[in-house]
Amino acid sequence: MKRPRIAITPDLAEDRCTVARSYSRMVWEAGGLPIIVPVLPDAGAELLEGCDGLILTGGDDPNMEQWGQSTHPKATRIHADRQAFEIELLSLVAQQPEFPVLGVCLGMQLMALHHGGKLEQYLPDTLVTHADHWGKVEHQVEGALGSGVVHSHHRQAIVDPGVMSVVAVAHDNVIEAVRSDDRRFYLGVQWHPERTVDELLSRGLFTQMVHAAG
Repeated sequence: MKRPRIAITPDLAEDRCTVARSYSRMVWEAGGLPIIVPVLPDAGAELLEGCDGLILTGGDDPNMEQWGQSTHPKATRIHADRQAFEIELLSLVAQQPEFPVLGVCLGMQLMALHHGGKLEQYLPDTLVTHADHWGKVEHQVEGALGSGVVHSHHRQAIVDPGVMSVVAVAHDNVIEAVRSDDRRFYLGVQWHPERTVDELLSRGLFTQMVHAAG
């Protein structure tokens, strides 16, 4: 059987596109064909042509001016072209409810913001347990996706999912996963499933995504 083609977005820094190979490995082992797409704003429609699903990978912090806010001074901004490209991709698949999307960390945040959500830009300002989420640590999550220990590395968090539903939270109620209930598979997770050991919340998510794409 032909493998579903899964587009994977890379990071962009100093005019180089880079992405951890673990994303491609997870997609391949789940039965998909990973396709790393270059960051080319305005080329999204052609780059997605022939693809069956999309993964928005992790990265630094969104530029919040796009949503009418100042970006926190301690934020590490992603490249403006990457943000423009990934929002373009989300807009393109918005009218395709059967097209599966998985957002990881930054990817989840962009999905939620794109759908009317709100972001806490610097958890050390507001959350006593912020250290439980930063520094490539592990912590427990629970919710509709199941429960388990995940690999976490973020200083920002969605505090309002907009039109999406919350389907996992951490022990301190930080939102850890959001989902669109009227799409075939449209899921964002704050943790890094490509680095998480728990099968259900790592390989299981890639398997579900590839299955939906097929």
